[in-house]
Amino acid sequence: MKTPETIALSGDARVRIVHLKRPDKLNAINQQMIDELSVVFRDFEESFVYGREPRACVLMGWGEKAFVAGADLSQMAGMDSAAAERFSETGYVLGKLMEGASFPIVAAVNGFALGGGLELALCADFMFASEKARFGLPETTLGLIPGFGGTVRLAERVGLGRARELIYSGRVLTAEEAVRIGLVNAVLPHESLLEKVLELCHRLANGAPLAVAKAKQLLSADGEGTRARAFGRETRAFGALFATSDAQEGMLAFSAKRPAVFTGS
Repeated sequence: MKTPETIALSGDARVRIVHLKRPDKLNAINQQMIDELSVVFRDFEESFVYGREPRACVLMGWGEKAFVAGADLSQMAGMDSAAAERFSETGYVLGKLMEGASFPIVAAVNGFALGGGLELALCADFMFASEKARFGLPETTLGLIPGFGGTVRLAERVGLGRARELIYSGRVLTAEEAVRIGLVNAVLPHESLLEKVLELCHRLANGAPLAVAKAKQLLSADGEGTRARAFGRETRAFGALFATSDAQEGMLAFSAKRPAVFTGS
C-alpha cells in the first residue's frame, strides 16, 4: 500500500489507530482523505479475513483541536452538481466499508467533529468524546445538506426529532450535550481519551473475532434496503444544491469569514 498523506497509522496488529492528519486544515476531509481511508479499511478487512486481525480500530484526529472540522470547502467550492454528487458517493462508499468491517471501529473525538467530520464519526460503531469535543452538522448554514450519510445516520443515532432540530438549525453541541442525547457513549478527560479508548479496544480484541463480526453484521443489517435508498436520495440532493446561488454564497462567505446573505435561489 502506498504511504498515505492525509492519515497516519499506528497501534499494533490487534488494535489499529487511524489518525486523520491534515493539521493545517484542522483535518478537514477532502477527496484524498476519503480515498486513502477507503484503501486502508479495505486492507484492514482483507487482513482480518486472512489473519483475524485487526480485532478493533480507533479513529482519531491529529493534534489537539479537531477530529475533523468539516469537509474541505476549498475543494468543494469549485464543484458543479455532478462533481458534488460523485464526491458524496465516495463518502457513502467509505461509510459502507466502515459499517461493513468485520471488526469494531471506535471514534475518539478529540475536538471539533463538524459536518463531514461528524458524518465520518457516525460511521464508527460508537463514539467517545473528550470534554473539548464539539459536534454539529452546520451544512444548512452554507446552503447545503449533509452529504456523507448524515441525514440517515444521525436520525438512527439520536432519533428523528433530534436529528431534524440539529440539521435544520446547524447548532453545535458540547460534549456534555452530545452524551445526553445519546450521540456519544461517554465523555472522557481530554488528556486520557486515547488511553481509555485503547483500553476498551483491547477488551474488544479479546472477544471471539467471528462472533463479534457476526454481531456487527446483524446490528448493521436492519432496514438496509430502506437505508440504501435514503443514502441515494441524500447524495442526489447534495449534488443538486451545488447548482444553487445560496450554496456558492454560503461557502464563499465562510471562506471570507463574513455572514452569508441567502436569496433562496
